[in-house]
Amino acid sequence: MVKISVLQHNPAEHLAMRPGDPTPTSRNLNPLMHPFARARERTRALNAAKMDRMFAKPFIASLEGHIDAVEVLCRRPGSLTGIASGSWDGGILMHNLSSRKEILKIPQAHKGKVSGLCFSPDGGERLLSCGVDRNVKLWAVDGEGITPLNVFPGKAAFNSIDHHRTDSLFATASNTVQIWDETKSAPITNLTFPTSTETITSVRFNMSESSVLASIGSDRTFTLYDIRTGKAERRVVMQMQSNALSWSPTFPTTVLLASEDHNLYTFDIRHLDTPTQIYKAHVAAVMSCDWSPTGQEFVSGGWDRTVRIWQEGVGRHPEVYHTKRMQRVTSSIFSGDARFVMSGSDDGNVRIWKAKASEKLGVITARERAAMEYRQSLKDRWRIDGEVDRVARTRHLPKSVHQTAKLKTTMLEAQRVKDERRRKHSRAGESKPKAERKKLVITEQT
Repeated sequence: MVKISVLQHNPAEHLAMRPGDPTPTSRNLNPLMHPFARARERTRALNAAKMDRMFAKPFIASLEGHIDAVEVLCRRPGSLTGIASGSWDGGILMHNLSSRKEILKIPQAHKGKVSGLCFSPDGGERLLSCGVDRNVKLWAVDGEGITPLNVFPGKAAFNSIDHHRTDSLFATASNTVQIWDETKSAPITNLTFPTSTETITSVRFNMSESSVLASIGSDRTFTLYDIRTGKAERRVVMQMQSNALSWSPTFPTTVLLASEDHNLYTFDIRHLDTPTQIYKAHVAAVMSCDWSPTGQEFVSGGWDRTVRIWQEGVGRHPEVYHTKRMQRVTSSIFSGDARFVMSGSDDGNVRIWKAKASEKLGVITARERAAMEYRQSLKDRWRIDGEVDRVARTRHLPKSVHQTAKLKTTMLEAQRVKDERRRKHSRAGESKPKAERKKLVITEQT
């Protein structure tokens, strides 16, 4: 009797279980058997980074209809496709993102520009708008059209409006912060700081603690109010004026400020003496900001004609979007599913962008998604490599933005050298360097 050794393979271990699934592969993980594994993996990571930039086509469409600058944008709660926009021509439009068409239109909602828009939290059945004509208007929104319900007259031009998360209350910003009830024609509460003399430019309710709201003013202040006590609780005065604010949807104590000094700042409202993070890339005043519904990223629009998407906690190298015809960006928001970004600019267009520039739209198979996740993990793992990192973060900028960024870098470097020389020729300990976060807030009032 002869004993014969054979190789036995089970076919079930080498065939896909279902049609469309990747073919199972077996691999010997002994590193001695793969001496070039790291070199091959680095090449794949570099190719993945290059492919990411090659397929980066973020612009999707432009929503027309306004004949002047788009001042404000807001998304409809409970809907992934509904957004409203208000313009300097006094008109209000509602758009459908999936069909990229105009749904509803109010040509002359206000005399003068529309300065604020917000939906009611009950699925967006009511729309509130305010303008420089000193009026707040309440509209009923349904599938057939928009019906005017009420007009709330004010004593000064309104700059911003926001609705309470649960009650039929809303807040307006003019020369004071006022709380209104939808069923009454006059404000029920005036929230003013004892020494307040500024013009309030924006007001927002907190998403978690709905009785807390924040405002920013023309005198460089950031103020926290509580509608239960009817007064301002805390206020800080900063170096430069803020143009927009947004509450984080996942961290109730985190607020984002878009500043006139080209930067964005996140604050923890429990410690307002220093910002938690500084975001630097814009080369002109930042005019708008909005958090993604996931709380992991946010979008900003600036006077430098660019839209930038930032990762939370990463203060440099954001994603940059721009077009040749886009003018100064005055408003920017995320869509409800965090996949798209909308921007409104001075040229009267609302533009739709992909939140991830190289993301494929449409149906993605399981095999494609596995390949995308593998390429992303390669890029994350090899980000420490200089060439992979350079390809991944390089962005083409308009010539004007690029030249302004170079000039700004030169000015900041000159200021740093000047401060260093001043300390070098001063007595020991007389001129101490101060952290940049400590320079932002001048004083705090309670």
